[in-house]
Amino acid sequence: MVEFLTFREGEATQEPTVTVESFTGQSNSTAVRIEAGEDARELLPYIDRLSLVEVNFPAFGDGRGYSAARILREAGYAGELRAVGDVLVDQLSAMRRCGFDSFRPDKALDDAAVERALNRYADVYQKAVDGRRPVWAKRHPESVNG
Repeated sequence: MVEFLTFREGEATQEPTVTVESFTGQSNSTAVRIEAGEDARELLPYIDRLSLVEVNFPAFGDGRGYSAARILREAGYAGELRAVGDVLVDQLSAMRRCGFDSFRPDKALDDAAVERALNRYADVYQKAVDGRRPVWAKRHPESVNG
């Protein structure tokens, strides 16, 4: 069973996280946790000093964490981006596409199910922050920038 999954080189960040409010009010933390409804853009002035951003998914149907991940990655955040909480195996692929590179689900995931979920689709249809080339760009390389 998978209790923690990472796609980063080296050790996962172990520093305890603080809330967004606490983080913006102090200068020594490098790990923060975004709760549902908090605005990831509050962290943008500090992304160069962050080593870990945890994004909490209080319920599997709450998609606000996907937006938080994409906002941070598109702004240039290169540190560990961890999805925590009610993370289901069928969400892993979409979360990876949004920029998550580690996962700590509330309930352990089946190893075989994780493998199938991450390798199910060879091609993708939309551009995303993961850098995978969409199928339309493979078919029409002349329109990649358009």
